Amino acid sequence: MPNEDTQGFDGRLLRRIVRYLAPYKWWVLIAFALTAGASFLGPLRPRLVQEAIDGYIVPGDLEGLQGIILLLVAALVGEGVFSLLQGYLTQWIGQHAIYDLRTAVFRHIQRQPLRFFDRTPVGRLITRTTSDVEALSDVLSAGLVVILGNLFRLAFILYFMFSLNWTLALVVLGVMPVMAYGVFLFRSKVRVQYRETRKQVARLNSFLQEHISGMHIVQAFNREREEMKRFSGINHEHRAAQIKTIFYFALFWPMVDIVASTALGLVIWFGGLQAMAGTLTIGVLIAFIQFSRQFFEPIRNLSDQYNTLQSAMAGAERIFGLLDQDQSLVEKATPARLDRAEGRIEFRNVWFAYGGAGDGEAEPDWILRDVSFSVEPGQQVAIVGATGAGKTTIINALLRFYDIQRGGIFVDGVDIRDLRLAELRRRIGLVLQDVFLFSGSIARNLTLDDPDISEADMRRAAELVGADAFIRKLPEGYEQDVRERGASLSHGQRQLLSFVRVLAYDPAFLVLDEATSSVDTETERLIEQALKKLMAGRTSLVVAHRLSTIRHSDRILVMHKGCIREQGAHQELLAMDGLYRRLYELQYAEQEGQQAA
Repeated sequence: MPNEDTQGFDGRLLRRIVRYLAPYKWWVLIAFALTAGASFLGPLRPRLVQEAIDGYIVPGDLEGLQGIILLLVAALVGEGVFSLLQGYLTQWIGQHAIYDLRTAVFRHIQRQPLRFFDRTPVGRLITRTTSDVEALSDVLSAGLVVILGNLFRLAFILYFMFSLNWTLALVVLGVMPVMAYGVFLFRSKVRVQYRETRKQVARLNSFLQEHISGMHIVQAFNREREEMKRFSGINHEHRAAQIKTIFYFALFWPMVDIVASTALGLVIWFGGLQAMAGTLTIGVLIAFIQFSRQFFEPIRNLSDQYNTLQSAMAGAERIFGLLDQDQSLVEKATPARLDRAEGRIEFRNVWFAYGGAGDGEAEPDWILRDVSFSVEPGQQVAIVGATGAGKTTIINALLRFYDIQRGGIFVDGVDIRDLRLAELRRRIGLVLQDVFLFSGSIARNLTLDDPDISEADMRRAAELVGADAFIRKLPEGYEQDVRERGASLSHGQRQLLSFVRVLAYDPAFLVLDEATSSVDTETERLIEQALKKLMAGRTSLVVAHRLSTIRHSDRILVMHKGCIREQGAHQELLAMDGLYRRLYELQYAEQEGQQAA
């Protein structure tokens, strides 16, 4: 396999890029035809000039000269029309292909499990979907067609030159070894440099995304100066990579101009000598001067397209590297179906480690260890335990955000790995402590544009939870823009909206992860009242930090280091005088201390 750092061209990558043009192949063929027409008419003009001088001006044929001038005008107009149509069509094709590619990248990202996002910086994914995809825009729009058009133009120029005078044609081509050597040196450097540039862009995006999102931490701990130093370092490396790329082009373009000027000088010298000797006509000499100028124009364009192609190759490497890195959860070809949700959940000897069982570890760092329990239809089961005990991991495993390594998880007797992910998650309503709202209206955040949720359903859910009152007080009501991550709302209001969102979907199962741990007393009272209505007739699994909120649960599971150490009702667990009682007394003592303070 060729070394990627020295390889100037990767046909495999180019073939993968071209596949996105396949749906528009007939339009591409039309664009090629238009390009070929324009490429022919351009070199035709010097040939018509030669014919006008030698065939009509020198003999003094005015009538014939008028006809050849009309042909020249027609060739010029035709080339302009062909170029206009080809330019618009190629851009139209390119934008559709870029749309398809960006959609494919985002669809691929959405399919990935949470394990993928644990290991992949968000800024890197943003770079792949935006600037890396955009790097392919010129190639998919005009790049390949323009490259082919320039090759056509070179071929036509060579044909006309050799048909007029093969010795002068060889004079023009005599400088090509120098040109070829310069191109070889150029292409051996620029691919590596483009890859380095894309790498630095990804680093910049990752740093900016992370630090803008966490700006409150930076400012709270007075780390602005230190983070500015880090940013300056990354920015400096990005600038250095860009300047190095510019340096190679700064050397290459003058070299092309020098070679082109040398070829023109040789044509004038040798052609002039032949003209003075009477073996070459003035019309042929003037045509060759124009041909030599035209000959290096497509070479310059091809060099510029090579620049575009290398940028696209660097972006394509990263895009297809992402698309080839598919960690999406495997779904059965013929999945099971839950025709009617009864509401039973069962964990059967479940073992789970975030590192996985095949990541080179002799023995994974198990987060869940042989966990078994069941939740009967309509029951409310709470999960408590210290931080790191495995409470949230149980929820992640139930919704199949991660696949377990051993054991099985069953919903109404069906292994969740036998169900379609969409069907599994549609039946489970999840409310998290950290509520995520998208920029846009409250209504859009409550329905997530699901056509199955009517406005009446949405408002009914808001009234039940108690959120309708504060929503109607907002200037635009349900159409109020919550801004990014719900910045215009309080934490309690965002939490209420998360309950409305779940209730609007009318799930068979409810899963609450610390859903009331960060709200004020009044909001918590509203949520607790809504929960009583919300949980009625539904199987509920509640992860709680405040033990006072789950005292009335049908059963409480006490987690410790990934295992279920105790289970039972609130009073039963207190009577055991074990881990639960110690947790309860510790919280009770903390509350008394806070009240005394």
